[in-house]
Amino acid sequence: MALPSTLAGRLRIPVVAAPMFLVSGPDLVVASCRAGVLGSFPALNQRTTAGLAAWLAEIEASLGEQDAPYAVNLVVHASNPRLRDDLAVVAEHRVPVVLTSLGAAAEVVEVVHGYGGVVFHDVTNARHARKAADAGVDGLVCVAAGAGGHAGTLNPFALVAEVRRFFTGTVLLAGALASGSDVLAARALGADLAYLGTRFVATKESLASDAYRAMLVDASAGDVVYTAGVSTVGANFLRASLVAAGLDPEALPVPERPDLTHLTNPSPSDAKAWRDIWSAGQGVAGIDDVPSVAELVDRLVAEYDAALRDLQG
Repeated sequence: MALPSTLAGRLRIPVVAAPMFLVSGPDLVVASCRAGVLGSFPALNQRTTAGLAAWLAEIEASLGEQDAPYAVNLVVHASNPRLRDDLAVVAEHRVPVVLTSLGAAAEVVEVVHGYGGVVFHDVTNARHARKAADAGVDGLVCVAAGAGGHAGTLNPFALVAEVRRFFTGTVLLAGALASGSDVLAARALGADLAYLGTRFVATKESLASDAYRAMLVDASAGDVVYTAGVSTVGANFLRASLVAAGLDPEALPVPERPDLTHLTNPSPSDAKAWRDIWSAGQGVAGIDDVPSVAELVDRLVAEYDAALRDLQG
């Protein structure tokens, strides 16, 4: 496994509880780290930089040396006016892992490397992966078809294989992963870590509403709609939540260009992605309950070990 020293020997199972907009908070991060997986949250889930600093202090006070590290997701995009200030807070708290998305910036990598942290960057194709590698990131999160939220359209077999041709760092795979056997399959495919988002939405510690969790339990892969008509960038959403918001899943508007200001400057008067319209990956097919994070991770470990034994047998 191509893991940085920050993570080597620190995880019970090679899993990241992915950062989810408006869903991941301190409770989910702490529970994930205590259970033995990399917990994470988007910096923008706290609506101010001061709030981000407070969350980091709360997380750090709750974790011990025996727990897994945690990560913060930064949106590296021109529409994010908080990037500089948030990055300064991240550096002050020496966040072990920084997950960047919507743009790879060598300046961010330089700051994080300066205090000894590592940077993993979201990519949906080889072109973006090469740019991120050139920026000096330590790992690439291959967001394949079927992933929740902003997702790519490439089959994971194709995406990971193409990235592995030129990148020797840590590779993470996102897209329809919900079980321990899925995690083992990601490892067999060539990924070092599995990136699970939707499965962690349906846990007791997430910030998701009970209605959101219930919709995930009831949904199947066919209930997930991939569209740019909600967030202006291709993303996966639950069909039922689109209908509940008064939208026709078969006739969503086609945006002229991406506009990500809803992430960094939300308007409460409008129905927004991830708040009123709920994201989910095709991995909902494997979700039929809402356990605690500890229960979920125990299950993932047992499934992973059982799948490995079956293959070896």
